Amino acid sequence: MMFAWAVHYTSGAIQEWTPFLLVASYFVFSTCVYMLADTFILGVFWFIYLVTNTYIAATTVLEAFLSLTAVHDSRKAVEKLAAKEWTFPTPDADLPVFDLIIVAYLPNEQDIILSRIHYLLHQIVYPADKLRVNVIYNTPVPIEPVEQTMADLAAKHDNLRVIKVPCSTSKADNINYYCRQVETEADVTAIFDCDHYPHPYGPRWAIERLMDRKVDIVQGRCIILNANENLLTATIALEFDKIYAVSHPGRASMFGFGLFCGSNGYWRTSLLKRLQMDDSMLTEDIDSALRAFGDGANAVHELNAISYELAPVSVSAFWKQRLRWAQGWLQASIRHVRLVWERAPPKPRSLKQRFGILSLLVIREWSYYLLTQYLCLVLSIIFKSFPVTGEEWLRILFFQYPVAWWLFFFSVISLLATLYITVAVRSEFVQWWMMGVFVCSYPLQLVLMAVIGLFGHAREVAKYVKWNPTPRN
Repeated sequence: MMFAWAVHYTSGAIQEWTPFLLVASYFVFSTCVYMLADTFILGVFWFIYLVTNTYIAATTVLEAFLSLTAVHDSRKAVEKLAAKEWTFPTPDADLPVFDLIIVAYLPNEQDIILSRIHYLLHQIVYPADKLRVNVIYNTPVPIEPVEQTMADLAAKHDNLRVIKVPCSTSKADNINYYCRQVETEADVTAIFDCDHYPHPYGPRWAIERLMDRKVDIVQGRCIILNANENLLTATIALEFDKIYAVSHPGRASMFGFGLFCGSNGYWRTSLLKRLQMDDSMLTEDIDSALRAFGDGANAVHELNAISYELAPVSVSAFWKQRLRWAQGWLQASIRHVRLVWERAPPKPRSLKQRFGILSLLVIREWSYYLLTQYLCLVLSIIFKSFPVTGEEWLRILFFQYPVAWWLFFFSVISLLATLYITVAVRSEFVQWWMMGVFVCSYPLQLVLMAVIGLFGHAREVAKYVKWNPTPRN
C-alpha cells in the first residue's frame, strides 16, 4: 500500500510540474539561441515578430470598429423598446416554450445556488406557462440541507425541475443528461453557469433573435458583477467588456460567424440535443460551438441579452481558470482546424469564414509564441549588452531597426483605439479608476496571457487532465 501511494504521489507531482519545466526550458533555450545568433538573423526574427504582431493589432482594432455597428443597433433597440413601454415585437402567445438550465457543481456552489433559483423563478420576464427552470447538478457527496431545500422548492413550483445527475463529473455530463434523459417540449434551451444572474429581459431579447428561423444559437453578453471586489476583478470586468461587447460582435461581423461561449447561450433545443457536449474536452462549450458551425448552424451575438457573473477573486483561482481555458482552446483548435479547408455540407463555407477560423484557431494559438519569442529576443539583447540610459532601453525594446518605428506606432494606435472603444461600451459596474488600471496594465496582460497560453500547450503535451472548478463566493 505504501509503495502504491508513493508511486501515485510521485506520478502526480511529475505531471503537475512538467508543464512548468517545459515552459521554463522554452524561455531559457529561446533566449540562449538568440544570444548566439548574429545581427542579421536577429534582424530577420525581429521583423517577423513585429509584422505578425502588427497584423494581430490591426485585426483587433478592425474588430473593435466593426463592433460599433452592433453596439449602436443594440442601443437604438433599447431606446425604441423603452418608448413602447417595454412591449416586445412578438406577442406572448406566439413565444416558444423555453427551458432555462443552470448547471452546478454543488460542493463548489452550495452557497449561491438557492439565491439563483429564487432569482430565476421570480425575476425573469417571460410567460410563466412557457418557461421552465432546470437545475441540473452533480455532487460527489450529499450536500444538506441544500439538496432537500431544492427538492422542496421543486415540489412547490410547477415550472422548476431539479435534477441530480448520477455519476457525473463535469458540466458536459450534466448537459448531456438533459439532452438524453429529460423529456421536454421546449423549442429553445438556454445554458447558464450557476454564478449567473440573467437580466430580467435578457432571455426575451435572445428569444426575439431566435424568432428568425435562420438563427440557431444566440450568445448574450456576459458582464462581471463583482468588478469592485479588487484590482483583479476590476481588470477582468473590463476584459469581459472587451471580449463580449467588442471582440465577439466585431469578429462575427468581419468573418461571418458567431460562437457559443459556454454560458448565457440560447440554443434551438433540437440542435443542442443532436450535438450535445463532449466530456473529453476541457472547453466543451467551444468544441460544441465549432461543431455547430461545422454543421452549418448560424450563431449570432445579442448585446442586449445580458447576464451578470462572478469573476475569480484570487490570483490562484484566476490562474487555474485561465490554464483550463488555454488547454481547452488548444484541444478545440487541433480538433477543428480542418474547418479551414474541408468541404462544408450542407451549405458552402465562405472564404472569409475559412480565414476567420484560421485566425481564431491557428493565428491566435501561434500568437503566444510570437509574443514570447519577441520577449526572449529582447532579453537576449539585454543580456549581451545591458542598456544603461533610457534612450538605450527605448531603442532595444522598440526601435532596434528603422521599420520598427512605423510598426510600433501603428500597433500603439491600434491598441489605443481598441481600448477607447472598449471604454465606450463599458458595463455599469466599471468605474473610472478601473479603466486606468486596465490601460496601464494592458501590455503586461498581453504577456501574461501569452505565458498562460504556453502553459496550456505544455499541459496538453504532458497530458494534464486534472480539472479545477472555479471557486464561487
